[in-house]
Amino acid sequence: MNRIARIELDDANLPPPTPEIEQERRVAMYDLMEENSFVLPVRDGRVVPDGPYDVGLSIREKRLVFDVTTPAKDKAAEFHLSLSPFRQVVKDYFQICKSYFDAVKTLPPSQIETIDMARRGIHNEGARILQERLDGKVEVDDATARRLFTLVCVLHFGG
Repeated sequence: MNRIARIELDDANLPPPTPEIEQERRVAMYDLMEENSFVLPVRDGRVVPDGPYDVGLSIREKRLVFDVTTPAKDKAAEFHLSLSPFRQVVKDYFQICKSYFDAVKTLPPSQIETIDMARRGIHNEGARILQERLDGKVEVDDATARRLFTLVCVLHFGG
């Protein structure tokens, strides 16, 4: 029951995503709904409602906002993270993704694989940073952190 049941991105004020960004978003959201781990720890002695949770993800005032509710719409948690620690890794991730998408069109499989390995490495670094920033707020496993990092990138693309 400690999982995300529904996730919603607040991208209403963002420019339309490229087809590649939209594909990354769709895959991350699908994979996230298939399998995730999202545990709200007890904080300040407060009772934490049991999951599953609905999570709203947005960027407000240059901060990444997680709005966590129960399916009955009761507030479970809300936390705001500075975007500063993500800036370089998101920039690197977009650059390597562009290289990857270009490579798929023209390069041999061995070179595509090399670029993809670099892309996965940067993606793992972004997921690690996200887990560090979420420490004490929510516990997520590596796969969930990777998928959430992809969604952070989608929001960052327009922000």
